[in-house]
Amino acid sequence: MCESVPVNEDWEKRVLAAWATFDDYPEERAAEFRSVIDALVAELPKGSPLGPFERACAWDSTGHSDKAVPLYREALEKGLGKENGYKGRRAKIQLSSSLRNTGYAEEGLQLLTPELDAPSDELDDAVRAMLALCLSSLGRDREGLSLVLGALAPHLPRYQRSMANYARALVDPED
Repeated sequence: MCESVPVNEDWEKRVLAAWATFDDYPEERAAEFRSVIDALVAELPKGSPLGPFERACAWDSTGHSDKAVPLYREALEKGLGKENGYKGRRAKIQLSSSLRNTGYAEEGLQLLTPELDAPSDELDDAVRAMLALCLSSLGRDREGLSLVLGALAPHLPRYQRSMANYARALVDPED
């Protein structure tokens, strides 16, 4: 693991700016976008978990989940969650998605399920949505639908309680 060297705000802003241009790169120019990210990653201290994370995101976003999986794993193994909890959680969501896309939905489900008990943040619904997709890939659609309805219920202008109850009843008919 690397020494914890804080990434400066300028670097973070430039990474955000690069991602803001993502839609400017059509599929045939995906390698150019990945080069932009690679150049930013090259500025990081050796061993930084942010490097493999950003590279994984770039591969994943350009349609190469298979190349993203080992990079997400590397970022998490290097302590991304400890260095940046939010990005660590994003890495778990995105790794679960990539695992599902490459035929390993069960592994994605196992990786992401503990996030249901993690401290709440704006990624809670994304966790549930990705878990629902993993469950669906495993033929467990009722459980997936239950998660999605449970995530949706608090956002509804009415029927929150009913929808939450329906969500529970999908997986526990006794409720």
